[in-house]
Amino acid sequence: MAEIYDTEVSRETISKITDAVLPDMVAWQSRPLDRVYPVLLIDAIVVKVRGSQVANRPVYVAIGVNLEGERDVLGLWLGPSGGEGAKQWMTMLTELRNRGLLDALIVCCDGLKGLPDAIRV
Repeated sequence: MAEIYDTEVSRETISKITDAVLPDMVAWQSRPLDRVYPVLLIDAIVVKVRGSQVANRPVYVAIGVNLEGERDVLGLWLGPSGGEGAKQWMTMLTELRNRGLLDALIVCCDGLKGLPDAIRV
């Protein structure tokens, strides 16, 4: 904030903001999904995450294109350090199914080993 906007934000202010938006975030993460998305885009991006130390961690992203052609971010999942893996994709796809997604006509993804098998399940 200081670098870009020339302003400071206290830890207390950030904590208050986080506490205020947390219920909405939890509701968004667990909302029911459409039964069918003609197109499902899945990929992972790597971001630096600060915990006890700063580490590169994958964020798994699922975007659905609904029957009206509108894009919808279906979910974001923070994975463990060490890169993306088929096991994490299976967990993410299972959650999407548990939230109501039954089928996708086209799934766009990279060639990560195990991912096509996870999609077929």
